Amino acid sequence: MTNLLTLEDIKVHFPVKGKLFAPTEVVHAVDGVSLSLKKGETLGIVGESGCGKTTTGLAAMKLIEKTHGTITFDGVDLDRLAADEMRQTRQKMQMIFQDPFSSLNPRMTVNRAIGEPMKVHGMGNDSERADRVAWLLKKVGLSPEQGNRYPHEFSGGQRQRIGIARALALNPMMIIGDEPVSALDVSIQAQIINLLIDIQHEFNLSYIIISHDLAVVEHICDRIAVMYLGKVVEEGPCHEVYTNPQHPYTKALLSAIPHPDPTRRRHRTILSGDVPSPIHPPSGCSFHPRCPRKFEACDQVTPELTVMGSAHQVACHLYR
Repeated sequence: MTNLLTLEDIKVHFPVKGKLFAPTEVVHAVDGVSLSLKKGETLGIVGESGCGKTTTGLAAMKLIEKTHGTITFDGVDLDRLAADEMRQTRQKMQMIFQDPFSSLNPRMTVNRAIGEPMKVHGMGNDSERADRVAWLLKKVGLSPEQGNRYPHEFSGGQRQRIGIARALALNPMMIIGDEPVSALDVSIQAQIINLLIDIQHEFNLSYIIISHDLAVVEHICDRIAVMYLGKVVEEGPCHEVYTNPQHPYTKALLSAIPHPDPTRRRHRTILSGDVPSPIHPPSGCSFHPRCPRKFEACDQVTPELTVMGSAHQVACHLYR
């Protein structure tokens, strides 16, 4: 399969103004991420809060400007597109946000919220757009009659279905889900995940699912990228990463997943210390201050991603 999206050495740095006369510091939110997404594939990006996974997704959509690197979508370098060309390309890439309530305009009916993107991009006339909105509502498990209601009249799960319908309105090729089920009850999470899987097959979509819930990612994703402090520390096929994790950070994350059988207990890896500041990231491997297996080279040399076989990569000096 050909790549639909390719990120090459993406960096996103935010300047932070200090006290009066103090030098401006820089937050290294994303610090050299390279990832690819194939057509029809689902890529999961996981990590602790503040690791840069959401910023990576926003940079891929060009909703925030990257500091360095190249983003290629459907064979086109996005930096080379003029404003009107980028506007057309945005039809092919959409986003589902974490909070389904704040992502919807409370003053717009559901019909208008879903139909607005089509109107902005000049798709069809009023009647055709109304027919498509009704069709999309059915696809996500709602009735067309509910289209005249406002967001506050729906439950959290129903609002997320509306968000999914809005993302589908422009016939996208790729959807980025930023924690798409974390704000929902567990029972509703399963329904939304199954809905995402169904519409992926029907619409031939590619997904990037950003999440801190590794159980969700395991269920829906083909490949997984584990991020820590703005860098990818492990990446590979989902089943292989879950059954044979290599990086100490990945092992610690997986050990925290609850097991459904109460008679079986996981060996829990407890990490010491806190996540370092992205303003002053550690030298060498960014994980070394918390790593239980660190040695001399870890705080001196930054490890590169090394192929471990079957497209499984890990950035760790243990595998040099």
